[in-house]
Amino acid sequence: MTFYSYSDQLNDNINTIEQHWQSGTHSQFAGKHGNLFYTIHQPENIDYAVVLISGRIEASHKYRELIWELNQNNIAVYCCDHIGQGQSARLTADQQLGYIEQFEDFADDLHLFIESIVKPQVSSDYFLLAHSMGGAICCDYMARYPVNAQGAFICAPMLGINTAPFPSKVALWVARSACRLGFSQRYALGQASYAEKPFSENELTNSAERYAHFRALYANQAHLKLGGVSFAWLQAALNWTFLLPELLSPTPIHIALAEQDSIVDNLATKKWAQKQSHISISEFPMAKHELLNEIDSIRHPLMQQFYEFCDSHRSFKATGS
Repeated sequence: MTFYSYSDQLNDNINTIEQHWQSGTHSQFAGKHGNLFYTIHQPENIDYAVVLISGRIEASHKYRELIWELNQNNIAVYCCDHIGQGQSARLTADQQLGYIEQFEDFADDLHLFIESIVKPQVSSDYFLLAHSMGGAICCDYMARYPVNAQGAFICAPMLGINTAPFPSKVALWVARSACRLGFSQRYALGQASYAEKPFSENELTNSAERYAHFRALYANQAHLKLGGVSFAWLQAALNWTFLLPELLSPTPIHIALAEQDSIVDNLATKKWAQKQSHISISEFPMAKHELLNEIDSIRHPLMQQFYEFCDSHRSFKATGS
């Protein structure tokens, strides 16, 4: 029977979840621009594996509940913190500045992670599970590298960015102009260092419990904090979203969208997905951006979709009840 983590039991389970996180393998490898932190969590019996690709500002530690839940379902998890965030190397003197020179650097690191860490250890099928910026990285990776994964399940992908109050083309012009003037490592307009918002003002989730645990983790482990984006990051990300790649690989993809997402542009995702014959889409009413950290009434159907997606595309289909 599929195991789900329940938010009303999260406070009781959090110590167990944290101990499970600590029991995993934690190490580093050399990425394109610096050392990258990664973690591996393997259950005793493994049905298949997941490469978890996190979003912007996120650390793999933030996904400890999900990793615990997946392990309970006999799914091994491999996760790498992106360059410039989490426990990976930071690229600027301001440790909280979101910075990247070329957006493709993220997918280049993902390729290194899969080739050097994941593939040598995985003897079963593996799937890609991505969120937000991680979804964009996943798509970039699948467009430029051979894909051996059985499928990709992508939540709220950053295939378009909400740059309100400015149109995205204006935001890109501003970012390019700032970079030309030597401000590439300055916070973009409206951005600043890490600041905690009260739950009532958050745009990420409807789950008060999961939001509280996320903020408590970052409060207790200040090295995980990441603030707003730089002009360089904004230029690189917008450049990439304006030239969304066609995915020629036949690898099955499912995209899950959050109806009330105010972080990414769902319309851009839908328009792009319509051009790809092997992509299916679902949309979750009332959901905010972080589908994997949402309230149970949203998160459980999402996870059920994920499990069914994986089971339907495994090379050896699951049997039994």
